[in-house]
Amino acid sequence: MRKGLLYLTILLTLALSGCGTQEADPREAYRSMSGCAMEAEVTCDQEGVPWTGTLRCVYLPEGECTVEVLAPDSIAGVRAVLDGDRRSLRFNGKNLDAGAVSQEGLSPAECLPAMVDALRQGWLLEENRENWDGVPCVRLALDRDGTVADKVQTTLWLRQSDGTPLRGEIAVDGETVLWAEFTSFAFYGIMDP
Repeated sequence: MRKGLLYLTILLTLALSGCGTQEADPREAYRSMSGCAMEAEVTCDQEGVPWTGTLRCVYLPEGECTVEVLAPDSIAGVRAVLDGDRRSLRFNGKNLDAGAVSQEGLSPAECLPAMVDALRQGWLLEENRENWDGVPCVRLALDRDGTVADKVQTTLWLRQSDGTPLRGEIAVDGETVLWAEFTSFAFYGIMDP
């Protein structure tokens, strides 16, 4: 009887020793934020021609997202407004074609909002710790259902120090179509759960 109780005590101790040591979900801040602002250098391959631009994005979970081109100078000032299924690209009061880079219809203008959407709503496929350019990060691979493609996967490297993104990639059917190197990121506010 004593031996059985000893084994039971050891098993309970081992089972309970893992309680309370679980780390917080790095995506929780994104799920509870009221919005964010970010800047990143976004890169894509448009029909074999590489394109890189610096974009500023204001993301509101319950409203429209605005993405503004800061560079290259030839298109600086172009703004994309994303609101649910409604998409428009504006420059000097005129609407322009956004130019998709995948069969999913993803354009560089949608890169940053799509990455934040993945953090907020995507299915977690992988989570691990690794360094990116010497910065300790949490690497998250997230899946979201595509409307045309079989699979849209977003991979983000979040700084361990503050949980903000350092780098991101979006792949459609296993082929990476968009890359982002974040230069700034700020939460508007975190709501208490």
